[in-house]
Amino acid sequence: MAGRYLEDFKVGDVARSAIGRTITQPENIQFTLLTNNTNEIHLNADYAAKTEFGKPLVNSFLTMAVVAGLMVPETSQNGFALGVSDVTLPNPLFGGDTVYADSEVLEVRETRSRHGWGIVKVRQRGIKQDGTVVLVMTRTFMVPARANAPERAHFPTPRD
Repeated sequence: MAGRYLEDFKVGDVARSAIGRTITQPENIQFTLLTNNTNEIHLNADYAAKTEFGKPLVNSFLTMAVVAGLMVPETSQNGFALGVSDVTLPNPLFGGDTVYADSEVLEVRETRSRHGWGIVKVRQRGIKQDGTVVLVMTRTFMVPARANAPERAHFPTPRD
């Protein structure tokens, strides 16, 4: 099974996304409309051109979702999210930019409420193609120890 288990996380370890993700302006507009965000900074090029940014910004929640998603194989592939905190967006992200991500393990502990599972806290960053950091956030998630992982069939048995 892919992904990490509780015993695979060590405080101080850093993982990087295996791929990057280019975010297009049409995706930004679609996400913004799907989430009922009416701030024109994301979807009105004429309005955005008159701001200090000069063009539409990528919706910050789309940025958060992409960065979290890029890191799922190295973080929460086998678990589930508990929370996000301490979110900062130090630099803008625009349609056409490519985002990469990294995660530093801040805390690892066994949970008191679920035997064989633990809680992991990481600091995740979104980094543009030129090295500019566009997002910093803390994610907390729960993952099982390897011995306690649920069994999953990832590929069906073919029928003739």
